[in-house]
Amino acid sequence: MSLLAPHLAWLEQIDTYTSACGLPIPVFALNHDALDEKIMSTWASHFRNHYCRDDQLNFLKNPMLTNSEYLLAEKFPHETIPPGPSVRAGDFAEILIADYLQYVRNYQIPRTRYDRKGGTNESTRGSDVIAFKKLQDIVSENDELLVFEIKAKASENSKSNVLQNAIDHSIKDELRIAESLSTMKQKLFDRNDVEGVLLIDRFQREPDYPCKRRYGAAAVYTTSALQKEVISNSTSTDHPNAEKLELLVVSANHLMALIHALYQRAADEA
Repeated sequence: MSLLAPHLAWLEQIDTYTSACGLPIPVFALNHDALDEKIMSTWASHFRNHYCRDDQLNFLKNPMLTNSEYLLAEKFPHETIPPGPSVRAGDFAEILIADYLQYVRNYQIPRTRYDRKGGTNESTRGSDVIAFKKLQDIVSENDELLVFEIKAKASENSKSNVLQNAIDHSIKDELRIAESLSTMKQKLFDRNDVEGVLLIDRFQREPDYPCKRRYGAAAVYTTSALQKEVISNSTSTDHPNAEKLELLVVSANHLMALIHALYQRAADEA
Protein backbone atom coordinates (compact mmCIF):
# COMPACT_ATOMS: atom_id res chain seq x y z
CA MET A 1 0.00 0.00 0.00
CA SER A 2 1.22 3.50 -0.83
CA LEU A 3 2.68 5.46 2.05
CA LEU A 4 0.43 8.33 0.91
CA ALA A 5 -2.74 6.26 1.33
CA PRO A 6 -2.35 3.82 4.25
CA HIS A 7 -6.09 4.17 4.92
CA LEU A 8 -6.68 1.89 1.93
CA ALA A 9 -5.48 -0.99 4.13
CA TRP A 10 -8.90 -0.59 5.78
CA LEU A 11 -10.65 -1.27 2.46
CA GLU A 12 -11.99 -4.84 2.19
CA GLN A 13 -14.24 -6.39 -0.44
CA ILE A 14 -17.14 -7.98 1.43
CA ASP A 15 -19.56 -8.97 -1.32
CA THR A 16 -20.53 -8.73 -4.98
CA TYR A 17 -24.09 -7.77 -5.85
CA THR A 18 -25.62 -8.09 -9.31
CA SER A 19 -27.44 -5.19 -10.93
CA ALA A 20 -30.85 -5.48 -12.58
CA CYS A 21 -29.07 -5.46 -15.96
CA GLY A 22 -26.60 -8.20 -14.95
CA LEU A 23 -23.51 -6.14 -14.16
CA PRO A 24 -21.40 -7.14 -11.14
CA ILE A 25 -21.30 -4.63 -8.28
CA PRO A 26 -18.20 -5.17 -6.08
CA VAL A 27 -19.00 -4.03 -2.53
CA PHE A 28 -16.21 -2.81 -0.24
CA ALA A 29 -16.23 -1.90 3.43
CA LEU A 30 -13.93 0.82 4.75
CA ASN A 31 -13.19 -0.53 8.24
CA HIS A 32 -11.75 2.69 9.61
CA ASP A 33 -10.23 3.13 13.04
CA ALA A 34 -10.25 6.71 14.28
CA LEU A 35 -7.95 5.70 17.16
CA ASP A 36 -5.13 4.83 14.77
CA GLU A 37 -3.37 8.19 15.03
CA LYS A 38 -0.66 7.41 12.48
CA ILE A 39 -2.99 6.37 9.67
CA MET A 40 -5.54 9.10 10.40
CA SER A 41 -2.81 11.76 10.44
CA THR A 42 -1.30 10.59 7.15
CA TRP A 43 -4.75 10.40 5.60
CA ALA A 44 -5.58 13.92 6.81
CA SER A 45 -2.37 15.30 5.30
CA HIS A 46 -3.04 13.58 1.97
CA PHE A 47 -6.63 14.86 2.06
CA ARG A 48 -5.67 18.46 2.95
CA ASN A 49 -3.20 18.74 0.09
CA HIS A 50 -5.99 18.24 -2.43
CA TYR A 51 -7.31 21.67 -1.43
CA CYS A 52 -4.07 23.52 -0.70
CA ARG A 53 -0.54 22.21 -0.85
CA ASP A 54 1.30 22.46 2.45
CA ASP A 55 4.26 24.21 0.81
CA GLN A 56 1.92 26.95 -0.47
CA LEU A 57 -0.27 27.37 2.59
CA ASN A 58 1.66 30.17 4.30
CA PHE A 59 1.83 32.14 1.05
CA LEU A 60 -1.85 31.80 0.15
CA LYS A 61 -3.64 32.08 3.46
CA ASN A 62 -5.09 35.20 4.99
CA PRO A 63 -2.26 36.43 7.27
CA MET A 64 -4.80 37.29 9.98
CA LEU A 65 -5.86 33.63 10.27
CA THR A 66 -4.14 30.54 11.57
CA ASN A 67 -3.63 27.69 9.13
CA SER A 68 -6.56 25.83 10.65
CA GLU A 69 -8.86 28.86 10.58
CA TYR A 70 -7.97 29.58 6.96
CA LEU A 71 -8.62 26.03 5.79
CA LEU A 72 -11.94 25.75 7.61
CA ALA A 73 -13.14 29.20 6.53
CA GLU A 74 -11.79 29.56 3.01
CA LYS A 75 -10.81 26.16 1.64
CA PHE A 76 -12.93 23.36 3.09
CA PRO A 77 -16.72 23.04 2.67
CA HIS A 78 -18.52 24.18 5.82
CA GLU A 79 -19.32 21.61 8.50
CA THR A 80 -22.88 22.79 9.17
CA ILE A 81 -23.99 25.51 6.71
CA PRO A 82 -25.79 23.91 3.72
CA PRO A 83 -24.80 22.69 1.27
CA GLY A 84 -21.41 22.35 2.99
CA PRO A 85 -22.03 18.93 4.59
CA SER A 86 -23.20 17.37 1.33
CA VAL A 87 -20.25 18.94 -0.54
CA ARG A 88 -17.92 17.49 2.09
CA ALA A 89 -19.46 14.05 1.58
CA GLY A 90 -19.17 14.33 -2.19
CA ASP A 91 -15.55 15.50 -2.13
CA PHE A 92 -14.63 12.78 0.37
CA ALA A 93 -16.21 10.09 -1.81
CA GLU A 94 -14.47 11.32 -4.96
CA ILE A 95 -11.06 11.45 -3.28
CA LEU A 96 -11.56 7.98 -1.76
CA ILE A 97 -12.45 6.42 -5.13
CA ALA A 98 -9.52 8.24 -6.76
CA ASP A 99 -7.22 6.78 -4.09
CA TYR A 100 -8.58 3.30 -4.77
CA LEU A 101 -8.11 3.64 -8.53
CA GLN A 102 -4.59 5.06 -8.22
CA TYR A 103 -3.08 3.05 -5.39
CA VAL A 104 -4.94 -0.26 -5.76
CA ARG A 105 -5.72 -0.34 -9.50
CA ASN A 106 -2.55 1.49 -10.63
CA TYR A 107 -4.12 4.29 -12.65
CA GLN A 108 -2.51 7.72 -12.98
CA ILE A 109 -4.76 10.44 -11.54
CA PRO A 110 -3.57 14.07 -11.49
CA ARG A 111 -5.10 15.64 -8.36
CA THR A 112 -6.32 19.00 -9.65
CA ARG A 113 -10.06 18.96 -8.93
CA TYR A 114 -10.29 20.78 -5.56
CA ASP A 115 -7.36 23.18 -5.77
CA ARG A 116 -8.48 26.78 -6.49
CA LYS A 117 -12.18 26.00 -6.10
CA GLY A 118 -14.38 29.00 -6.86
CA GLY A 119 -16.38 28.60 -3.62
CA THR A 120 -15.90 26.44 -0.57
CA ASN A 121 -19.51 25.26 -0.49
CA GLU A 122 -19.65 24.40 -4.18
CA SER A 123 -18.99 21.11 -5.92
CA THR A 124 -16.41 21.32 -8.69
CA ARG A 125 -17.83 21.12 -12.20
CA GLY A 126 -16.80 18.43 -14.64
CA SER A 127 -16.14 14.71 -14.44
CA ASP A 128 -15.61 13.49 -10.88
CA VAL A 129 -12.53 11.32 -11.42
CA ILE A 130 -10.51 10.93 -14.61
CA ALA A 131 -7.93 8.13 -14.55
CA PHE A 132 -5.30 7.15 -17.10
CA LYS A 133 -3.18 4.12 -17.95
CA LYS A 134 -0.28 4.60 -20.32
CA LEU A 135 2.05 1.64 -20.13
CA GLN A 136 4.50 2.58 -22.88
CA ASP A 137 6.50 5.66 -23.81
CA ILE A 138 4.93 5.61 -27.25
CA VAL A 139 1.25 6.26 -27.95
CA SER A 140 -0.68 3.00 -28.03
CA GLU A 141 -4.26 1.97 -28.68
CA ASN A 142 -3.98 0.07 -25.39
CA ASP A 143 -3.71 3.36 -23.47
CA GLU A 144 -6.78 3.70 -21.26
CA LEU A 145 -9.00 6.59 -20.20
CA LEU A 146 -11.41 5.83 -17.35
CA VAL A 147 -14.07 8.34 -16.27
CA PHE A 148 -15.86 7.74 -12.95
CA GLU A 149 -19.03 9.36 -11.67
CA ILE A 150 -19.33 9.17 -7.88
CA LYS A 151 -22.21 9.84 -5.50
CA ALA A 152 -22.30 9.74 -1.69
CA LYS A 153 -25.01 9.08 0.88
CA ALA A 154 -23.71 9.86 4.36
CA SER A 155 -27.06 10.21 6.15
CA GLU A 156 -28.05 7.26 8.33
CA ASN A 157 -30.77 4.72 7.45
CA SER A 158 -31.49 6.20 4.03
CA LYS A 159 -32.89 4.00 1.28
CA SER A 160 -31.77 6.20 -1.60
CA ASN A 161 -30.23 4.45 -4.60
CA VAL A 162 -27.29 6.77 -5.16
CA LEU A 163 -25.59 4.15 -7.32
CA GLN A 164 -28.41 4.63 -9.83
CA ASN A 165 -27.86 8.38 -9.57
CA ALA A 166 -24.18 7.83 -10.37
CA ILE A 167 -25.06 5.67 -13.37
CA ASP A 168 -27.50 8.27 -14.69
CA HIS A 169 -25.05 11.14 -14.21
CA SER A 170 -22.29 9.10 -15.86
CA ILE A 171 -24.20 9.54 -19.11
CA LYS A 172 -23.17 13.22 -19.05
CA ASP A 173 -19.45 12.38 -18.94
CA GLU A 174 -19.34 11.96 -22.71
CA LEU A 175 -20.10 15.70 -22.97
CA ARG A 176 -17.93 16.82 -20.02
CA ILE A 177 -14.71 14.96 -20.74
CA ALA A 178 -13.19 17.50 -23.18
CA GLU A 179 -13.78 20.42 -20.79
CA SER A 180 -12.54 18.41 -17.81
CA LEU A 181 -9.32 17.44 -19.60
CA SER A 182 -8.72 21.04 -20.63
CA THR A 183 -9.19 22.32 -17.06
CA MET A 184 -6.91 19.61 -15.68
CA LYS A 185 -4.23 20.44 -18.25
CA GLN A 186 -4.33 24.16 -17.43
CA LYS A 187 -3.88 23.51 -13.71
CA LEU A 188 -0.99 21.14 -14.38
CA PHE A 189 0.61 23.77 -16.61
CA ASP A 190 0.28 26.35 -13.82
CA ARG A 191 2.14 23.91 -11.55
CA ASN A 192 4.92 23.48 -14.14
CA ASP A 193 4.05 19.77 -14.24
CA VAL A 194 5.35 19.01 -17.73
CA GLU A 195 4.88 15.26 -17.40
CA GLY A 196 1.26 15.77 -16.38
CA VAL A 197 0.59 18.16 -19.26
CA LEU A 198 2.00 15.65 -21.75
CA LEU A 199 -0.15 12.89 -20.24
CA ILE A 200 -3.33 14.93 -20.76
CA ASP A 201 -2.13 15.98 -24.23
CA ARG A 202 -1.99 12.36 -25.32
CA PHE A 203 -5.64 11.72 -24.39
CA GLN A 204 -6.81 14.95 -26.01
CA ARG A 205 -5.53 13.45 -29.28
CA GLU A 206 -7.94 10.53 -29.03
CA PRO A 207 -9.63 11.17 -32.42
CA ASP A 208 -6.26 10.67 -34.19
CA TYR A 209 -4.75 8.25 -31.67
CA PRO A 210 -7.50 5.96 -30.33
CA CYS A 211 -7.38 4.56 -26.81
CA LYS A 212 -9.58 2.37 -24.66
CA ARG A 213 -12.24 4.60 -23.10
CA ARG A 214 -14.14 3.18 -20.14
CA TYR A 215 -16.64 4.48 -17.62
CA GLY A 216 -17.46 3.88 -13.99
CA ALA A 217 -20.22 4.66 -11.49
CA ALA A 218 -19.58 4.44 -7.76
CA ALA A 219 -21.62 4.99 -4.61
CA VAL A 220 -20.18 5.64 -1.16
CA TYR A 221 -22.64 4.90 1.65
CA THR A 222 -22.79 5.03 5.40
CA THR A 223 -23.29 1.40 6.45
CA SER A 224 -26.84 1.85 7.74
CA ALA A 225 -27.89 3.12 4.30
CA LEU A 226 -26.38 0.16 2.41
CA GLN A 227 -29.47 -1.71 1.19
CA LYS A 228 -28.69 -4.68 -1.07
CA GLU A 229 -32.20 -4.89 -2.50
CA VAL A 230 -32.12 -1.19 -3.41
CA ILE A 231 -28.66 -1.23 -4.96
CA SER A 232 -29.38 -4.42 -6.90
CA ASN A 233 -32.24 -2.63 -8.65
CA SER A 234 -29.72 -0.37 -10.37
CA THR A 235 -29.64 -0.60 -14.13
CA SER A 236 -27.44 0.75 -16.92
CA THR A 237 -30.04 0.11 -19.63
CA ASP A 238 -30.12 3.77 -20.66
CA HIS A 239 -26.37 4.28 -20.54
CA PRO A 240 -24.96 4.67 -24.08
CA ASN A 241 -21.74 2.90 -23.06
CA ALA A 242 -23.20 0.21 -20.81
CA GLU A 243 -20.83 -2.40 -22.21
CA LYS A 244 -17.87 -0.28 -21.03
CA LEU A 245 -19.32 0.62 -17.61
CA GLU A 246 -18.14 -0.73 -14.25
CA LEU A 247 -19.97 -0.35 -10.96
CA LEU A 248 -18.60 0.00 -7.43
CA VAL A 249 -19.96 0.46 -3.90
CA VAL A 250 -18.07 1.40 -0.72
CA SER A 251 -19.56 1.66 2.77
CA ALA A 252 -18.26 2.86 6.13
CA ASN A 253 -19.75 3.01 9.60
CA HIS A 254 -20.99 6.47 10.65
CA LEU A 255 -19.66 7.98 7.45
CA MET A 256 -20.53 11.61 8.16
CA ALA A 257 -18.78 11.54 11.54
CA LEU A 258 -15.69 10.11 9.84
CA ILE A 259 -15.79 12.83 7.17
CA HIS A 260 -16.07 15.65 9.70
CA ALA A 261 -13.29 14.15 11.82
CA LEU A 262 -11.01 13.93 8.77
CA TYR A 263 -11.62 17.55 7.76
CA GLN A 264 -11.05 18.76 11.32
CA ARG A 265 -7.81 16.81 11.65
CA ALA A 266 -6.66 18.05 8.24
CA ALA A 267 -7.13 21.62 9.47
CA ASP A 268 -5.75 21.19 12.97
CA GLU A 269 -2.57 19.45 11.82
CA ALA A 270 -1.77 21.92 9.04
